[in-house]
Amino acid sequence: MEEIINWIRSKNPDLQTEITGDTDLIESRLIASVSFLEFVALLEEVSGEPIDVGSLDVSDFRTLDRISAKFLIPVG
Repeated sequence: MEEIINWIRSKNPDLQTEITGDTDLIESRLIASVSFLEFVALLEEVSGEPIDVGSLDVSDFRTLDRISAKFLIPVG
């Protein structure tokens, strides 16, 4: 998760607040639409799994907790 937080901070160098598991990354505009595909590529790298872009839902990216549950914690 630290790699994801570092990426978000690199895209928002003026950010002064902490990014927590329930920070709304969409509402707070910490993940901008212009860098969204780059963020998906980062998630693929971190998780080691491909992400089907055609089946994505914006709610899957709303918080770090949701990202972790959807993409980083193995099902099963």
